[in-house]
Parts: sequence; structure tokens; C-alpha cells
Amino acid sequence: MKARLVAVGERAPGWVTEGFGEYRKRLSHWLPLELVEIAPGVRGKGRDTARAIHDEGQRVLAALPRGELVVALDGRGRQWSSEELARRLEHWRGQGRDLAFVVGGPEGHADEVLARADERWSLGPLTLPHMLVRLLVAEQLYRAAAMLANHPYHRA
Repeated sequence: MKARLVAVGERAPGWVTEGFGEYRKRLSHWLPLELVEIAPGVRGKGRDTARAIHDEGQRVLAALPRGELVVALDGRGRQWSSEELARRLEHWRGQGRDLAFVVGGPEGHADEVLARADERWSLGPLTLPHMLVRLLVAEQLYRAAAMLANHPYHRA
């Protein structure tokens, strides 16, 4: 099983790129993780925000291969503890499908992306910078995989 993180936004700050790269490397033998960056929709004065969200959504959907299990990062999704995420990861492995975790743009996901998602995952009630979400998802996937492998990384 492989995973990809499909994220709206380009040119992450160096500290995000470095941190994501570290967890991607650590995950490589348990759950290879690829980052797919999606160009954000055009926003600004006189621009149609709904159009920007729609355009992002179309690019996100185009980046999702058929058959992948899609988990949308969404504030209205289910919150999982690290242990629950490990159980979800084990469940997903049992389905034998590759995974895609999707991070939307500033206003969230297009309706079509949420409709395509098999599950919705909330990192909690805080509003987080989308670039930071990339790093948090990679770390939590590493933690979940480490727990399943009885690696000592997770000490609760």
C-alpha cells in the first residue's frame, strides 16, 4: 500500500518541506508517501471565490487515481486519537487499496471533492495553516505506522 498527500498550495516554507521530508523518509518502508501539490485557484479583489474553489476541486479530482481510498482533511470530519488512526490505517491496509489524503485550499474543499471522499478526518477544532497540516498528517501517519510495527516512537 502506498499513500499520497494531495494538497492545494505550492511552495511550502523550508521548515515544512524539511519536516515533511523527514517523516516521508521515516515512513518509506512502512507506507511510502508522495506529496502532490495542486495549484490554488485565483483569488483576490474582483475574483470569484466559488470559481477558485471549483477550479481547485477539479485539479484535486484529476490527481486522484481511480480506486484510491480518499480521506479528506475536513474540520467537520471525525477526530481520531493516534491509536484510532493506527486502527484506521490497519483497516485500510486490509482493503488493499492505495490511500490519498486531501488538503483543500483556504476555504476548504469543493463539494465534488467531499463527495469523492470515502472518509473525512478532522485534526481538531483549531484552524491550522494548510502548510502545517501537511506536516501534521505526515507525522501522524508515521506515528500510526510505528504503533502497528511495535516501534517505540509512540509513547503515550
